[in-house]
Parts: sequence; structure tokens; C-alpha cells
Amino acid sequence: MKKIGLIGGMSWESTQIYYEVLNQKVKELLGRFHSAKIVIDSVDFSVIHELQVQNDWDALNKEMIEAATNLKNAKAEMILICANTMHLCSDAISQNLDLPLIHIAKATGEKIKSAGLNTVLLLGTKFTMERDFYKNILTNDFGIKVLIPSEVDREIVHSVIYDELVQGKINKSSRSQYIRIIEEAIKNGAEGVVLGCTEIPLLIEPSDVSIPIFNTTEIHAEKAVEFALSTSLIN
Repeated sequence: MKKIGLIGGMSWESTQIYYEVLNQKVKELLGRFHSAKIVIDSVDFSVIHELQVQNDWDALNKEMIEAATNLKNAKAEMILICANTMHLCSDAISQNLDLPLIHIAKATGEKIKSAGLNTVLLLGTKFTMERDFYKNILTNDFGIKVLIPSEVDREIVHSVIYDELVQGKINKSSRSQYIRIIEEAIKNGAEGVVLGCTEIPLLIEPSDVSIPIFNTTEIHAEKAVEFALSTSLIN
């Protein structure tokens, strides 16, 4: 079993879900007393958030490279960034370290295609919804059409993530807003919804909507276990 390296703390609430899913999946596959081999480098999210607000992605790249280097020094055999948005730094990590990086958008794209869907709604931070790093992988690598909410609704989705979910707050009114946004996307052809922020599954569950949801936290963690238990490298 390969050792899984997690860049966590963005937020710690979602990182603990990664830890839980990774261990549950290994136990499910191997049984008895098995658990995942994991090392975590958990950053101070306040620092990360401030750099995001400043749009200083050079500094964020340095933070992520340092965290990934710490994991390599701790004998990790793969890297997971435990946040969708911070995959904006995935290229910088891959260019500076010779460890496999399991990309959350690629794992999600595989899951969507295996479900036979062609059009999805992408929810996440404004960075994830508005920039191309995530949408391009889904569209160019998997042929999936990606819808995003209106500008006003993108602000709502983003604010709920930072003002509530990463603070551990779950509000019914925010769940209603998310459901409304998803229902509007269904009218525009969405066949599924990507919960493209690792905190959103704290708010939205499959029973809340009428189309499949893609929980990127679980998808990402399960892909990592697949790799950890494999004998061959993946791209």
C-alpha cells in the first residue's frame, strides 16, 4: 500500500472527511484491521484565504510547493490537495516535485463520464466557477458541457462557502438557495451537479435534488485509494 500525502487545512472540516473516507475505503476493500497509510501537512487556512483575497497565486504556489515537499520528505508516494480551488496550484506542484498528483477534476470527470452524463452544473468558489482550470479538464478531457450559475448566484455560492461552511455553519436558508440554483440549472439542461468545493457536501445531500450529485471529496479520496492499492502508476 502506497502512503497518501494530504495537503489539508483548506478547511480542516473537509480534511477530516478525507481522512475518514480514505480509511473507510481501505477497510472496505481490504477488510479486518486495515487502514490507510496517510501523512498530512495541514496549512493555516487564514494565510491561504488572505492570499486568495489578494489574488497572489505566486505566493499560493509557494505555499503549496512547500506543503507538498514536506509530504515528500515524510515519504508520501502521492499528493492530494484537499480542496478544489487550490488545484489552481497543481501545475506548480507537479513541475517542482516528482510525485504523482491525483487531480480532483480528472477524477470527477471520469466519474461523470462513467455515469453517462454530458452536461453538469459546477458549484464552487468563484475561483473554481469562473476560471478555466477546472472547466477545461471536464470539457477538453471528457467532452462534458459545464454550466455555471449567474453572476449574482455565483456570489451567493461563494459567500456561503467562506462565510458559513468553512466556519462550520450549516444554514437551512443557504441550503434552499443552493437547491434553487440547482433547479434553475436543471431547466437549462444540467443532468448532474458537481459539488466543486470540498465543503459543499456538508450542505447538499443527494436527497436534496432530483439529479445526481458528484461529491468531489469522496470521488477524490476514492481515486487516491485506488492508486494507493494499485501496482502501476496512473497519469
